[in-house]
Amino acid sequence: MRILAVDPGYDRLGIAIIERKAGKEILLYSDCFQTEKDALYEKRLLDIGDEMERLIREYEPNVFASEALFFAKNQKTAIAVAGSRGTLLYIARKHNLPVFEYTPLQIKIAVTGYGKSDKAQVTDMVKRLIRIEKQVAVDDEYDAIAVGLTCAATEKFSEKS
Repeated sequence: MRILAVDPGYDRLGIAIIERKAGKEILLYSDCFQTEKDALYEKRLLDIGDEMERLIREYEPNVFASEALFFAKNQKTAIAVAGSRGTLLYIARKHNLPVFEYTPLQIKIAVTGYGKSDKAQVTDMVKRLIRIEKQVAVDDEYDAIAVGLTCAATEKFSEKS
């Protein structure tokens, strides 16, 4: 089973490809994809879609997992990220990938066992749960890995999938 997991964003998009084999998760790929700040909105969405298409072709995931959007403050950012999320969902369905979404609370519980964990605690547990063979500089990447681990832990997948 291969999971394409994302932490949706507009400026930055956390991405992880996690493979589950024999009950163990292996990180195949992770990155923080960034769009050009000066590009038009529709160009940024196109770039996000193109990157997802590239990853789907290269890694052939079986499912798509994402953090569910939650915004309490900046309405302008919320609208931009919602556009990014729509692009991601469109690409996932275009490639017949089942879509799984998880709230921040679900991710924290799955990764740390505690729903009020802070970002540092989630990051620390991600590092303990899966081998990461490179330096990760941006939280969005850790968040995407946490989404993938949540999907692997909570969904019932056949090992043959």
